[in-house]
Amino acid sequence: MLGKTYPGQDCSAARALEIVGERWTLLILRDAMFRGYVRYSQFTESLGIATNILARRLEGLVAAGLMEIRTPMSRSDHVEYHLTRKGLDLKPVIVALTQWGDAWLGPGPVTFRDAATGAEVSLGFQTADGRAPEVGAVVARRRTPPTI
Repeated sequence: MLGKTYPGQDCSAARALEIVGERWTLLILRDAMFRGYVRYSQFTESLGIATNILARRLEGLVAAGLMEIRTPMSRSDHVEYHLTRKGLDLKPVIVALTQWGDAWLGPGPVTFRDAATGAEVSLGFQTADGRAPEVGAVVARRRTPPTI
């Protein structure tokens, strides 16, 4: 298991997985992104998750800046969990996981569509000049350190 510090693990993926690499966390994010859930009770009912685990995951998402707590004006005794921009930026990750599952494990109940046009959305690689390379042709290269 990865620790919370990364000596010898110079990897953004490893750091990201410390925040979102657990199934309940991804399912909470899914429900917030695509079902519009903001209340603790909505997450509990949808996921069937133990309340202590849900509380910890929501606290972690808030601490990581993926969600923020808001108090609705109509109910000052309730809190809501809203996605931040940082949290919304994980939407392609959820879409990619779902589309991979559809392709390799069997289609699920949803497709992803553009809200304005209804056109189906798909993810893929694109180079800076607009080409679409094959998946196998995408490689990792060490970044060039910035010059000062």
